[in-house]
Order: sequence, then C-alpha cells, then structure tokens
Amino acid sequence: MQDTQITSAANRTANYTKKESRMKCDVKDMNLAKKGKLRIEWAFKDMPVLSLIEQLFTKEKPLKGLRIACCLHVTTETGNLARVLKAGGAEVAVCASNPLSTQDDVAASLVQDYGIPTYAIKGEDTKTYYKHLNAVLDFQPNLTMDDGADLVSEIHQKRKDLLKYIYAGTEETTTGVIRLKSLEKSNLLMYPIIAVNDALTKHFFDNRYGTGQSTIDGMIRATNRLIAGSSFVVCGYGWCGRGVAMRAAGLGGRVIVTEVDPLKALEAVMDGYDVMPIKDAAKIGDFFVTVTGDINVIRAEHMATMKEGAILCNSGHFNAELDIDGLKAITKSRRLIRDYVEEYSLKNGKNIYLLGDGRLINLAAAEGHPASVMDMSFANQALASEFVAKNYKKLQKKVYSVPEDIDQNIARLKLKALGIKIDVLTPEQKKYLSSWEMGT
Repeated sequence: MQDTQITSAANRTANYTKKESRMKCDVKDMNLAKKGKLRIEWAFKDMPVLSLIEQLFTKEKPLKGLRIACCLHVTTETGNLARVLKAGGAEVAVCASNPLSTQDDVAASLVQDYGIPTYAIKGEDTKTYYKHLNAVLDFQPNLTMDDGADLVSEIHQKRKDLLKYIYAGTEETTTGVIRLKSLEKSNLLMYPIIAVNDALTKHFFDNRYGTGQSTIDGMIRATNRLIAGSSFVVCGYGWCGRGVAMRAAGLGGRVIVTEVDPLKALEAVMDGYDVMPIKDAAKIGDFFVTVTGDINVIRAEHMATMKEGAILCNSGHFNAELDIDGLKAITKSRRLIRDYVEEYSLKNGKNIYLLGDGRLINLAAAEGHPASVMDMSFANQALASEFVAKNYKKLQKKVYSVPEDIDQNIARLKLKALGIKIDVLTPEQKKYLSSWEMGT
C-alpha cells in the first residue's frame, strides 16, 4: 500500500561534484535541499551534547581516515549526526534503515549542502531499499552504523568480501541488538559490535520518552482521532511500551498491556494498567500498538475479533509484528482512505484500519523522536565511533556495551546543557560506599 511508485533510477540519481570528485546519490528531489537544510539547522538547536562533540571533533579529528556506512532513519537528527561524524574526519555514506522513515528534504540536503553520499527515498520498494543498502557498503566501510542490523546481516550473508576492511560496528535498536547477540551466541558474528541501544542514556530516554511521544504523534497525525476515553492496547512493556502507555494514559486513554514476560506484566499492573492476553484485548481495543521486537504479535485470529473501526499500528523496528499477510487473507477489499491509513474490509463485515503499512508509525506518519532525545542517542553513536577508532585492535568478535564512562559523560553534558546541577560525593561518602567495615 505505502510502497509508492518508484521512478527510474536514471531520473532520480544525481551526481554531486565537489573538489573534483563525483559522488553518486539516490534521493527523491534535489530541489528539496533548501528546506532540508533549514530543518537540519532547527533540530541542531536542540542537540547541545552533539554540538559539544562537534566542537571537539572539528578540533581533534579522531575519526580521520575512517569510512563509516550509516544505515539509519534519514531524519533531521540523523543529518546532524552525519555532519558531526564528517567533522571528526570520517568519510560518511548514508542509507535508510526503513522504507518509510526517510525525510526526502533531509536526504537532498545531506548531498547538496554537506557533500555526504545519501541513498534514501521515502516509500522506496524492497528492491530499492537493498540497492541503497549495498550502495553504502560499496564504500568499503571500516565501521558500520546500524538501526536494525540490516547492514550487518547483508555483510554476513552476501558481502563477506568487505570483512577485511571492517573494524567494528554500532547498533542503535533493541531489535538489532537481539539479532546481533543471536549471531554472537551462535559463534557467527564476524566483527565486534558496540550496542549503542544498551547505553542507559539511549534506551532510558530514546525508547521511553522518544518512542512514547513520537508514536502517539504519528497515530494522531495519521488518524486525527481522539485518544481520551478510548481503549488503548500496548503490546509489549519494555522501555518503548512503557513510554507509549505513559503518553496514551496522559491523553486520557484506558491503557491495556499485553505481555509474555511475567515481571514486565506485573510492573504494568503496578503502574496502574490492565493486563490481559491479546486474544482478550483484541475484542475491546480501539487502538493497538505493537512494540515488542517479535513477529506476528497481533495475528489474523485476533484481528477477526476486533470491533468495527479498530486502528492497528506498529512502533517496533520491523513491520513483522503485525500479521499483515494474515490480515489480507481475511479481507475482501481494501483502500487507502487517508495518507498512511488503509481500510481493510473484512469478510466478516467489519472494517479495521492499518497505519503506515505496519511500519514504524512514528516515522511513517510523523517525524520520529524529538531532537533533544536523539541528542543523547547520537552522542552515543559519535563517541562509540571514536572509541572504535582508538580501540578496534583490542576488540573481539563480540557485542559490547557502551563504556560506562561514555554513558556517564553524556548524562553530565545533558544536565549541563539543561542548566541543572547535582551533588558530588564527599570523600567520606566515597569511602563508605567502597568499604565493608562500617555497619550499624
């Protein structure tokens, strides 16, 4: 439904000439660059930590000589990350990590205004998506920067010739980290990965506050429906689910949580939400959001029992969380009734509505996370890249957490930018916390 018709590659591909070098790109319309540059600049005003890192990178060039392939959502915030990586001395190439998450004006500006090869078009089909992914891999990167592990997956399955160039990679999402830890557990991971997603300054804030706000934003932009008074079903109560539930409840929704993890289910109960199996929630929900990182969380048998007008969407990385093929099998007809809203007329006579083709609704129908949240996530990406540049020879073929000192430093910088001061341990307190002698 949302896979828009793609014009010929010849019409889309632009050649950008600078300093006697030609760099190919594949973006929708270079005429959008002016608008994209302004939006990139606007986002950067709310990214003070990344701004401080840019100042250091510009001076010290810690990434000099490093080729970085970035497979990320091509948003204004990503545009600023790419700029900062380049300021640090890296050669950077960018492609989209989801067919519907690209902001076309940003993609154009990255090429025209910043000289960064970019391959991303909102609504690109699957064939184009993988063509773009391989275009950044053709730069023979030393570092891969993933949002969902598609670069790593492509290298491991089809581009092993690139392994001789690669020092390490970074991963931005829960979904991607799950995939990469599975590779590591199977002894198949072929190069080190820094799990940026696991940094506290990333998943505590990006997943909870970013996903929470931007998911609701996407749903409202797509539907213009009122959440207050509705039954709002959140599938999954990880950090993303907590954020979505919090914001839905804040808007007056009656939140229902579905879970498979008993501890998370118990936490949702203690947070004041109803908890039940999806087969029961399906019958009473008005809105449904999946944020689990798993497959077929809401299946055809659940959709068949939903009430007239139920609205389904996903805010996990892949659209596999909703059984879209199963939905099509129980449907007699469908039509696009609004941008990013497809009406499925079921064989049982009911109509239910799928948002954004089941892809990340916060990026399909809205602009993704606010810049102030991505400031910390991308600060982690930038400093993890610097860590790789300095330490890659010591790293094994494992999934590593972001070093704690980087995480703590980002938190300190964020507090400083917000004008907030905190206490410091006294020598006595430090001694007490590190000793065992003192008791009652």
